[in-house]
Amino acid sequence: MEDKVLRKLFLGFIHIHILHHANEHPVYGTWMAQELREHGYSISAGTLYPILHTMESDGLLSREDRNVNGRIRKYYSITEKGDEVLHEARDKAYELFREIND
Repeated sequence: MEDKVLRKLFLGFIHIHILHHANEHPVYGTWMAQELREHGYSISAGTLYPILHTMESDGLLSREDRNVNGRIRKYYSITEKGDEVLHEARDKAYELFREIND
C-alpha cells in the first residue's frame, strides 16, 4: 500500500521536474529519464513516455521532432500554459515546504 501512495506522490513531483527542465531547454525522453534517475526517481520508459505524451496533450508541453544521427528524436518544450502551471506548482511547493519544515 505504501508503495502505491509514494508512487502517486512522486508522479506529481516528476511532472513538476519535467516542466522545470523543459522551461530551461528542450528535453527528450532518454535525457529526462537520466536526469530523474540522478534525483533518485526510478522511472521506466513505459511510464515516462506516456507522461510526456499526456503533458503534450494537456497543452503543457509542445513537441518538435528532430533528426539526430538519422533517427527522429522528440524534443519537448514548455508552453505558456505549462509555464503558468509550473509557477503555480512552485508557489505551492514552497508553501508546503515551509509548512512541513517548521
